Amino acid sequence: MTDSNITATLTVHGETYELPVHSPTAGPDVIDIRKLYSDAGVFTYDPGFTSTASCDSTITYIDGEKGELLHRGYPIDQLAGKSHFLEVCYLLLYGELPQAKDLEQFETTITRHTMLHEQMQYFYRGFRRDAHPMAIMVGVVGAMSAFYHDSTDVSDPHQREVASHRLIAKMPTIAAWAYKYHIGQPFVYPRNDLDYASNFLRMCFAVPAEEYEVNPILSRAMDRILTLHADHEQNASTSTVRLASSSGANPFACIAAGVACLWGPAHGGANQACLEMLEEIGSVDRIPEYIDRAKDKNDPFRLMGFGHRVYKNFDPRATVMKQSADEVLELLGVENNPKLQVAKALEKQALEDPYFAEKKLFPNVDFYSGIILEAMGFPTSMFTPIFALSRTVGWVSQWKEMIADPQNKIGRPRQLYLGETTRDYVDIENR
Repeated sequence: MTDSNITATLTVHGETYELPVHSPTAGPDVIDIRKLYSDAGVFTYDPGFTSTASCDSTITYIDGEKGELLHRGYPIDQLAGKSHFLEVCYLLLYGELPQAKDLEQFETTITRHTMLHEQMQYFYRGFRRDAHPMAIMVGVVGAMSAFYHDSTDVSDPHQREVASHRLIAKMPTIAAWAYKYHIGQPFVYPRNDLDYASNFLRMCFAVPAEEYEVNPILSRAMDRILTLHADHEQNASTSTVRLASSSGANPFACIAAGVACLWGPAHGGANQACLEMLEEIGSVDRIPEYIDRAKDKNDPFRLMGFGHRVYKNFDPRATVMKQSADEVLELLGVENNPKLQVAKALEKQALEDPYFAEKKLFPNVDFYSGIILEAMGFPTSMFTPIFALSRTVGWVSQWKEMIADPQNKIGRPRQLYLGETTRDYVDIENR
């Protein structure tokens, strides 16, 4: 944040106040209202925080008009095309791309912390056999503070570092075991000779009765899914992690809060909603009917996986994800999967329709990621857990940044109170 010579003038009840204006390295200027209440005795009103900066950050920048997503200044398409997930994790955590020796050490550290405490198996078995994987993840991530006492002191930089590594390393195991428990199969332990994405796929799909070889195309596609969802600035779940951590809560509780927020269908459930829409459409010949419904203002139906709240022209992640989707579908084939056939046909017809171009309703990352995960064999109930797995590094990076910020203080949003004013209690017999 850099100070500018610009100020904003606000007049309230005849009194004039000069508010500082800060200029970022990218994005719109920010009016500093921190002293507004103490000076003028008023709050601002911004439901959804759509015009309010809650923090300053150096991690991720989004320009929705340009369709730009930068991690530490690096465009997401370059990172997804040339890098891999653990290198992006290092970048988000430490601010720079690693040297070869640093990356090797980081990968070794993460790989050798993927196992869970053996007693956590019993924690899983406390859930109903049909528990949703996200319900399990919320509980297990929060319970990590009961198993890893030596990394819960947020005032200790070393403990923060250990907690960061543990969360990134163990989240694939937590998610995979939630899946295995959900479908009634035995847990599969991680292996140190596999990369991050391959290890996750093996823990999800291997069984003790036979050997499992990870297909490199599927592993690369999974790595891209993780990379493209690694961080997305101050979204709902990230803001939840920051708000929880502002109280000094331990890191595992904070990340569990982020997992819980991500579970909401308006946030992390978008790719699941997209696949459910494709299932509702059912067959390619019904696509024109649903496209007409999407154009009808009086019909509540909306095409899921098209358009984005932040990106106004295109989702920069979608271009890379589409490439992976094409590779996976070519590898696995779609002849026997009507849902995937509908997805391919819907994408083609929507992109050719002038209405969708005018409304800037383009396929987004959720549309393609849902298709890939479906083709790999994941049920829709696992889509959001995989999202949580990939977003963990973003949450952890934002958490670390906030803890180290000297301006950090406990979050306390204000309100516009519209309830009753003071009134006297009436005894029950007189009501």
